[in-house]
Amino acid sequence: MKVAVFSAKRYDRALLTEANLHHGHALTFQEAMLGPETVVLAAGYPAVSVFVNDRVDAGVLAALARGGTRLVATRSTGFNQIDLEAAREQGIRVVRVTDYSPYSVAEFAVGLLLTLNRRIHRAYERTRGGNFELDGLMGFDLHGRTVGVIGTGKIGKVFAGIMRGFGCTVLGHDVYPDPGFEALGGRYVPVEQLMRESDVVSLHCPLTPETRHIINADSLSLVKPGLILVNTSRGGLVDTNAAIGALKNGLLGGLAIDVYEQEADLFFRDLSSDIITDDVIQRLVSFPNVLLTGHQAFFTREAIGTICATTLDSISAFERGEPLVNEIRAPD
Repeated sequence: MKVAVFSAKRYDRALLTEANLHHGHALTFQEAMLGPETVVLAAGYPAVSVFVNDRVDAGVLAALARGGTRLVATRSTGFNQIDLEAAREQGIRVVRVTDYSPYSVAEFAVGLLLTLNRRIHRAYERTRGGNFELDGLMGFDLHGRTVGVIGTGKIGKVFAGIMRGFGCTVLGHDVYPDPGFEALGGRYVPVEQLMRESDVVSLHCPLTPETRHIINADSLSLVKPGLILVNTSRGGLVDTNAAIGALKNGLLGGLAIDVYEQEADLFFRDLSSDIITDDVIQRLVSFPNVLLTGHQAFFTREAIGTICATTLDSISAFERGEPLVNEIRAPD
């Protein structure tokens, strides 16, 4: 089957090409993101593969349908970039990657937490310049602290288990409580209580209308001064301006984020020689207690391998007319 692969980086090309040896699809790689200006590149392709920052809205889906596309395969677990209702109206089916290494994201979240708390990034820069002083590098023991986990699916449970290994009390909040979280020693509480009692909060929930800006001025007003907030899920979970306000008044003692609400125009590209006009992200990186990375938490060999294999398996199943086990649909 002919497949147009958008947002294809060098590693996507290499690993998808390797995985495709078992499938034999005709893959055409486009480094450009899918959107209104680039959708013409998908004309004549029965399937397209997209990533987290591609724009798959009603207009793009209508253009895809006119060009003969009948399947959209996102190389991600999240699918908030896709208008599922519009896809249904256009007769386009949508598949995702429901499961890849949860350890990749959970371990990265722990890495962000440790780096920010113990100022490892600042120490690294200091010692490279010959400065071996310790002033300004003091953190706190995680042992005995309370860690809140919002979203206790596969990634959230792995993160919670690691935090339990550090000797932390773990609180959780999820609209679908999981006995596995409680088996790890976690305890479910209302989100307001979680925000009040936690020393660290880590976000591991999908972005939905209900979770958008779950971290906002009201929720941040509840926290103990000095809270560390970690987000490796989706940028829209955090009201960035509210977070900046909480950093300024000391309610947030640190912010570690691998995702950003307006990341689509920034992430996955080299802008080191460009003027970045996003004043909000420029403000964020100006804080010494903010650690920002470019959506790399998922980026391990194991995770990318599973993402590529699952995506191509779904495309092959579609081509053969088999059930799509990873299909997502708009609610009825």
